[in-house]
This record gives sequence, C-alpha cells and structure tokens, in this order.
Amino acid sequence: MKIVEKDLHISSKNRNQLIDITSQVGSAVRESGITEGDCIVYCPHTTAAITVNVNADPSVPHDILLILEQLIPHRHSGYRHSEGNSDAHCKSTLVGSSEQVPIKDKSLVLGTWQGIFFCEFDGPRNRKVKVQIRGE
Repeated sequence: MKIVEKDLHISSKNRNQLIDITSQVGSAVRESGITEGDCIVYCPHTTAAITVNVNADPSVPHDILLILEQLIPHRHSGYRHSEGNSDAHCKSTLVGSSEQVPIKDKSLVLGTWQGIFFCEFDGPRNRKVKVQIRGE
C-alpha cells in the first residue's frame, strides 16, 4: 500500500465560513498517482472542522452556518472558556474533524452534488488541512 500526505493551506475571511476545498483535495489525489483507495481529510484545529455536503448551491452552506449559530451562539452567558471562542469548540465537535472519501480511477468518489468543506468557526485565520491518500 502506498501512502501520500499533503498539507493544504486555507485562509478564512469570516468568523464562521464553509470553504469548498474539493478541487484542492482532488488535485492532491491526482498528483499522488494512487488509482484506487481512500482519502482522509483531517483538520488539526479545535475550532474548525471538515464536512461533506452540497457544493452546487451556495444557500446550503449559508443555511448550515445559520442553524449552527442558532444552536450554538457566539455569545452565551454560560460559557466558561476565557478565550471567547467556546462556540467554535462546540461547533467543531458537532461537525467533526475529518472525512474519508473513496478513490476510484484517480478521482474522489463523491455524489453528484457533494463537495468537501473546511468549516471555519473562529476566523478569520490561516489554517492547515491534512490530506492522506492511501491505496494502490
């Protein structure tokens, strides 16, 4: 089994933002030379996350962020964490730090409308995403 690792560098512009990284991850897969296998996309930050969802309609990322903010507001009188980003920690825990996507014919196997998103919950920031490609 061959393993290829790559770091992606992501810059967010807003406190809460979903950034479509499908093309960068797809490029990493093609460059790896791996034909069949899987791709793990991992976020090493405690106030950000990774998700797979609709990338064909910009209203869906907007709606996801809207609901997350309603569920976990930025300002809440009960937060104890002193850095002022407790909501970001909670949102990243809810969404998750990684996704695994199959690879076939040197391409990500995603549904017609699916894309891979970096989820920023404590921006704007410069971030890193780890991509590990495994297979033959």
